[in-house]
Order: sequence, then structure tokens, then C-alpha cells
Amino acid sequence: MFVENLLLIGGQVLVLFVLIGVGFACGKAGAITEHAAKKMTDIVLYVVTPCVMINAFQREFTFELLGKVFLSAGISLAILVCSILLVKLIFHDRDIARRKVLQFSVVFSNCGFMSLPLQKALLGDEGMFFGSVFVAIFNVVVWTYGLVDMSGSRKALSIKKIALNPGIIGFVLGLIVFVTGVKLPVFISQPIMHLANLNTPLPMLIIGYYLTTAKLKQAFTDAAGYLAMFLRLAVIPVAALFAMAPFGLDRSMVIAFVIACSAPTAATTTMFAAKFDRDVKLSVGVVAASTLLSIVTMPLAVSLAFTVCPA
Repeated sequence: MFVENLLLIGGQVLVLFVLIGVGFACGKAGAITEHAAKKMTDIVLYVVTPCVMINAFQREFTFELLGKVFLSAGISLAILVCSILLVKLIFHDRDIARRKVLQFSVVFSNCGFMSLPLQKALLGDEGMFFGSVFVAIFNVVVWTYGLVDMSGSRKALSIKKIALNPGIIGFVLGLIVFVTGVKLPVFISQPIMHLANLNTPLPMLIIGYYLTTAKLKQAFTDAAGYLAMFLRLAVIPVAALFAMAPFGLDRSMVIAFVIACSAPTAATTTMFAAKFDRDVKLSVGVVAASTLLSIVTMPLAVSLAFTVCPA
């Protein structure tokens, strides 16, 4: 069973990495430039991600499903809080710039770019539904705790940035559509669906491009970097799986959250490190190295989830 799951999931992850490879090749050939990558990122963040969430919530309303939304939001928050407590216990580097990057890199995964396409491929609409809830909670935490912790000041906290975050906007609009039972007309729902479908190829091309600019040496020669990646790619997804498994939770919810937890370090790590003068080189190395390693670790973690939570 585990081997069958591993082969199936490995194949799906390989599809994502082929797309990443295309992005890498385009970056090397100059077909994707830094300017183009930034603009593509804006399209994904501000157009595609909200469409993904609205599309995921185009479901028939039931109070049972609404209860699952609140339950999954609570579990998502619990996973992130436990991750924060874990890194506070483990990383005590005297160099604050390094410590902040290492802690951030473990807590925050690439749960939007890397996880949503895999959740869709493996679990269908159910996976996207629960994955969208996780991404919404992730956005709240990263723009509150993550921002304050990386900057070292509460002054960096902005309610406006949280409220106007495209992931939050998409989640709120999707939730409104779900709760009210509004059926969007075809001339609106079809474009939303087509734009949502871009969430697989575009993010992978962007990741591939940024791998062309990454220097992996520091991550692969830094013991703390290895530890951060081990926690990010193995400890947190496995711990989350076995913490959820005994409670009889919805199978798709459990597996979707394991997929989100098994994703590599979020690119936001580098964005915040650059903005707040933290260890940018280490952040770039960990993001890139964890992305490459995830081609092996994601299938293992997710296969374990399918084995522990059989259909």
C-alpha cells in the first residue's frame, strides 16, 4: 500500500518538478527575466490565488461543511502555533539575523504555490477546499506573527496589509458565496475556473526561474540549515499527521494539511529577510535547497498520510 501510494504521489510531484524544470530552462535561456517573474508572481498572488479560493468554495452549503471550515481553520492555526513553539525551543543562535531566518523558514511552508496544485491533483475539489482554508490562516499568521517576529517590531504590523491580502480577500469572497448559496453565472464562474487552473503551471515556472538565481552552497554546508530543512520537510508533516490521525477527522482534510505541511520553505522567507536586513543568503539557500529536496520528501510524507488514512 505504501509503495503504491509512493509511486502515485511521486508521479504527481514529478509533474510539478517537470514544470519547475521548464521554468529553470526558460530562466537560463532568458525567456523568463526577473521583471517577468515578478509580474507573473503578481498575477498569481492578486488574480489566480483569489480565483482558486472562490472556485474551491463553489459548493452546496451545508452546516456540516461550514463546521468543517471552522474546524479546519482551528487545526491550521494549531499546526502553525505548535511549529512556532517548536522553533523557539530549538534555535538559539546568538546571531539574530540567522536565528530569525531559520525559525521563519521552518514555520512557513510554500503552502500556496506548491501545495494547492498537489492537493487538487490528489484529492480533487475536497483537497482544494481544505487547502484554501489552510492558505487563508497561513496568510493571517505570516502577516501578523511572521511580520512582527522577522522585523523585531510591532510597528511593522499593519491591519491594512492583512485585510487587503489577496489570499484573505479570496477566502472571504469564497466563504460569502458558499454561505449565501449564490450560484455565479457562467460568464463569471467559467473565467474564475480558467484562472484558477493557472495555479499549477505559473507558480512552478516562477519557482524554476528563481532556482536559477539561488546559491545552494550555504544551505548545504550549514548544519543549522540542514536542521531547519529536516524540521520543515519531515518532522512537522509527520507530527501533524499523527496528531490528527486519532481523532477521526475528515480524511481529505488530514491529507490536505499534511501536503501543506510537507511543502518546502516559503519564498516569503527571503522577501522578509531582505526587507528587514536578516540573513538573505541563508534564506535564499534554504528556500532553494528545501524546494529541491522536497521532490523526495513530499512523496514520502504524503504517501505515509494516505497509508495511515486509507479510503
